[in-house]
Amino acid sequence: MPLKSGQSGINEKDRSHHQAVQAGQVKEALHEIGLKGITVTEAKGFGRQKGHTELYRGAEYVVDFLPKVKIEIVLEDDLVERAIEAITQAAHTGRIGDGKIFISSIEEVIRIRTGEKGAEAV
Repeated sequence: MPLKSGQSGINEKDRSHHQAVQAGQVKEALHEIGLKGITVTEAKGFGRQKGHTELYRGAEYVVDFLPKVKIEIVLEDDLVERAIEAITQAAHTGRIGDGKIFISSIEEVIRIRTGEKGAEAV
């Protein structure tokens, strides 16, 4: 849903709730393909939607940074395509703010407690 200056199609609380629901759906989808752990961080930022103006107690103010949910996972190469599909299906609404998937290589993983390395540490 595109936002126009002076209008908010979805308020901060609704957006946060929507993204929290999506995060829960993504967590469940990843669990179903065998992923054991994820990290979820609440963040603020903007993308193409850039923010909007709102009215509070008669004063207009600009909301530059919108609430976001950042999900980070580390997984073995053979799960990457299944994870992409699971995330895409769970998070897709067709509206601005569905998110992006960034894929990068991890050179090494070391579990501090045990000293395990590589796939055993994940």
